[in-house]
Amino acid sequence: MNLFDYIRDVPDFPKPGIMFKDITPLLSNPQAFQHAVQQLAAPFLDPLPDVIAAAEARGFLFAAPLALAMQRPLVPLRKPGKLPYSTHSLKYDLEYGSAELHMHVDAVKPGDKVLLIDDVLATGGTMRAAIELIRNAGGEILACGFLMELAFLKGKQLLDGIPSHSVLVVD
Repeated sequence: MNLFDYIRDVPDFPKPGIMFKDITPLLSNPQAFQHAVQQLAAPFLDPLPDVIAAAEARGFLFAAPLALAMQRPLVPLRKPGKLPYSTHSLKYDLEYGSAELHMHVDAVKPGDKVLLIDDVLATGGTMRAAIELIRNAGGEILACGFLMELAFLKGKQLLDGIPSHSVLVVD
């Protein structure tokens, strides 16, 4: 199955000159979605991670079925004010401003091997912040997984040499 057949190009979104890669056609096709999750899981089955973590919101779409398939806990990395319990937090800079990720203080234990998941690796800023947040809590990053990597944006350079796998790569 060619998963690129389920990715829609949307020109000039969110601003002129950007070719947005829309994953909603993939999500709306159960066979394509299942195939994508299987392809995303394959490189991470041995060794299995202790925990799967994902930044909101689209990362949750792939991390949740992955966590169920692997029978591993899912740790949501959320925006400020979205988690009801005490959190670790990390502020970080983005291309057009700044953002912040939060994680419950008891979500990742020291020494946990964590698999970080997101839908798209673009410039790498959010994933770099997720790596730092997990490490600050004592977790070890086993690997990073993505449905799609926009390789021309060189986001992999911010992964600090951590192994990664992308189901689809756009050069």
